Amino acid sequence: MSQKNNNLVVGMSVFGAIFFIFGFATTFIVTLSAPVKEIFGLSEFNAQLLSSAFFIAYPLMSIPTGKLIDRIGYKWTVIAGLILMALGSFIYIPAANMPSFPIFLIGTFVLATGVVFLQVAANPYVTAIGPDATASSRLNLTQALNSIATMIAPWLISVAIFKGLQFPADAAVAAERVPLPFIIMGLIVLLVAVAIFTIKLPTIQSEKSEKKSIWNRPHVVLGAFAIFTYVGAEVGNAGLIVNYLKNNLGMLPQEASTYAAIYWGGAMVGRFFGSFMFSDMPSSKKLTYAAPVLLLAAISGSFVTDWNWNIGLIFTGIALVNFIIMQIGQGKAAKTLAIFALVAALLDLATIFTTGNIALWTIISIGLFNSIMFPNIFSLAVKDLDKGELSGASGLINALILGGAIIPPIMGYVADSMGYTWAFIVPALCYLYIFYYAVHGSSIRKA
Repeated sequence: MSQKNNNLVVGMSVFGAIFFIFGFATTFIVTLSAPVKEIFGLSEFNAQLLSSAFFIAYPLMSIPTGKLIDRIGYKWTVIAGLILMALGSFIYIPAANMPSFPIFLIGTFVLATGVVFLQVAANPYVTAIGPDATASSRLNLTQALNSIATMIAPWLISVAIFKGLQFPADAAVAAERVPLPFIIMGLIVLLVAVAIFTIKLPTIQSEKSEKKSIWNRPHVVLGAFAIFTYVGAEVGNAGLIVNYLKNNLGMLPQEASTYAAIYWGGAMVGRFFGSFMFSDMPSSKKLTYAAPVLLLAAISGSFVTDWNWNIGLIFTGIALVNFIIMQIGQGKAAKTLAIFALVAALLDLATIFTTGNIALWTIISIGLFNSIMFPNIFSLAVKDLDKGELSGASGLINALILGGAIIPPIMGYVADSMGYTWAFIVPALCYLYIFYYAVHGSSIRKA
């Protein structure tokens, strides 16, 4: 039993770091669409192609990565992913120095391929390394670590790229500032690759049983499409926040980027809630653990807004509402997912029909309700599968992260043609599909 516990600690520690790394990279690219739009003078549709270049790697590389895991194992797949991330990061140096938008897209695709390697390896590993009953809790914990990084990335863009600049006059200065964060990221992931090479990870053994086609598992296929809509909605909302706030509410890009950080911070806070709400700990302890998470919300919301405690307290109040609504789900993955998807759809719709501070906080609050969606959809989609089927199912599910390549440009097109406000009808429809999946599509049955 002690050896199993040690394996769980080592495995969760390493993959917690992995989730942090690819969370930072993903959100940095998504938020980078705003400065890239200014640097190259792009339409919103074209700027969102940066997200497309990132997320198109998922359908192209996810299923091959699942097969690669079967051949070389989780450890070597992770190391290869980190090396690809470093290579992609360094491509941004010539891309920004020229500057060249096509090279930006190439660097983004290479970096994204590395992230795919990490993500396809990480989710089934975390699911399989411990008891099935607490798989959703472990995924929510690692996703919470992922979300710390996703909150830092937009804030870093605010201070490292947007700070003190006026557009379009300072577009060239913004281009000069882009490479440094990528150089730092490239060096860090190389160091992590070396560190992982030197340690021994616990092994996940595939069950030697007859393989079943996942296409005969409707809850897997429908779950993959739920991931498509979830990622598309989350990335689409995030990709438009900065320019929506700039154009509709008159914010400077630097200030708007801090609110994008709060949007991603909501995912962080909600996932920390989920990490114990979906566990088997007593209810009294769950309430006790909520207090430090609410304190984290207050501090993080204040920090990214240059220690504006009023903003931090508003964010904390919304986080408390999120936690109260989470109680209705009673720690059940499907029920909580249904409630959160419905609330997120209503918040997107509210953003369309409101203005000012109300519209600001309705769009920002969606991050809190995105929080548990990926881990809960994933755990529902792989439920009742043999361990030997996990890599194949994970490959299909991660391939449908393609939603992040399709939905943001659609929203960009709507923003260009009808205005930013109406673009939010697209993610609202995505969340309504997730509601359907939680209520009916996730039930286990045979085709």
